[in-house]
Amino acid sequence: MTGRPPASRASVAGFPPRLPRFGLLEGRLSVNASARPAVSFADLGVPAGILRVLDEQGITTPFPVQAAALPNALAGRDVLGRGRTGSGKTLAFGLGMLARTAGRRAQPKEPLALVLVPTRELAQQVGEALTPYAQALGLRLATVVGGMSVGRQAAALREGAEVVVATPGRLHDLIERKGCRLGQVRITVLDEADQMCDLGFLPQVTEILDQVRPDGQRMLFSATLDRDVDQLVQDYLRDPAVHSVDPPAGESATIEHHLLIVHGPDRYAVTTEIAARDGRVLLFLDTKHGVDLLTRHLRASGVAAAALHSGRSQPQRTRTLAQFRTGEITALVATNVAARGLHIDDLDLIVNVDPATDPKDYLHRAGRTARAGRSGTTVTLALSAQRREATQVMTDAGITPTVTKIRSGEAALTRITGAKPPTGKPLDGTPPKNHNTPFRGLGTTKTPRPSSRKSNEAAKLAEARRAARVRRGN
Repeated sequence: MTGRPPASRASVAGFPPRLPRFGLLEGRLSVNASARPAVSFADLGVPAGILRVLDEQGITTPFPVQAAALPNALAGRDVLGRGRTGSGKTLAFGLGMLARTAGRRAQPKEPLALVLVPTRELAQQVGEALTPYAQALGLRLATVVGGMSVGRQAAALREGAEVVVATPGRLHDLIERKGCRLGQVRITVLDEADQMCDLGFLPQVTEILDQVRPDGQRMLFSATLDRDVDQLVQDYLRDPAVHSVDPPAGESATIEHHLLIVHGPDRYAVTTEIAARDGRVLLFLDTKHGVDLLTRHLRASGVAAAALHSGRSQPQRTRTLAQFRTGEITALVATNVAARGLHIDDLDLIVNVDPATDPKDYLHRAGRTARAGRSGTTVTLALSAQRREATQVMTDAGITPTVTKIRSGEAALTRITGAKPPTGKPLDGTPPKNHNTPFRGLGTTKTPRPSSRKSNEAAKLAEARRAARVRRGN
């Protein structure tokens, strides 16, 4: 049983009873077509304390998703919002949540407002974005994520925090440890809800929602809404205001999509030249092993690269992102852990070194660029044998890429990506390996070649013969 009466189907217009694979609800959502950016946040009813912080940060005009959703959020109504990443969803739910929580004081271990997000990076990003506004209203905000000291997080909750931003796993752990109680949570936000479902957090999310106040406000925001999210909407949202104000991640008209067909051995050099461009670039690979191998190679070639994946500690991940934001790191090599929620200003190039195998993964990778109305480029590198599958994934995502056969050093590669030869000066003292061999680690598994085994056997035989000659000489 859920903690509140389920919403009726009719209350969420257009939600189909069954969804096909990748049957995104974007085309089925009730669109608030009348929503237009307001002259100012004051017109939306935002409190004076928040207005002062907005003015200090130079934020004067609401984004469309903010103009559409904030009046409902401030009024305490349930909200179902679809806006692509980078469209301003954090302030759309955050300002309303903070304004409605202002003036209340949380008891130890009993927060009043909760934001659930799928990843550590997104939790920290949301926490950092909302902290200035929370402080202006005298609210205490705690971030609860894995990979960090659970003791310090428990202490922050004991001291009292009106607002908690959390990943489901760590919050579940704290509840099990009796370090947090959710019975006083009046406002609950699910951000990037579809990824939480995709990552297997649905049971923990529903368990958490069953513990918050049944008469509270629920807001669900995501770049895509499908599959299990539809069940969450039915079970936990009551007559929500539904807003769909932006195209899905990756479908923005300001993103150019390219499919570059590369020769196998040349993908090594193509990837290196792209990473050596002037300006930052985010490169996606499928595996942690592949990310580490490519990062080492790029640094050995003179590229300021760093790795980001779930195998890194949270302090390492936080430091890497900070260095990438400031430009100290120019090539961020990552798994899909960076495909959601990561916001980097003025990031204009995304490279799928390993092609995405799922349309949603492609869209969210692409959504790291062209944020907040800017333009960007997404490039996918594919071998000839991968072309059909990569094209199908993009087609399923609603993307028609420009297809180009490419080789390293060509003018077309530079025109599309800004690629240039690397300096070749190792950053860590180790020169790169042979450039003429295929780079293994781009989603592949290295297996020993028969010729290598024969060479090893020959070397062992030669060594045995040499030892025998030495013994005879003695």
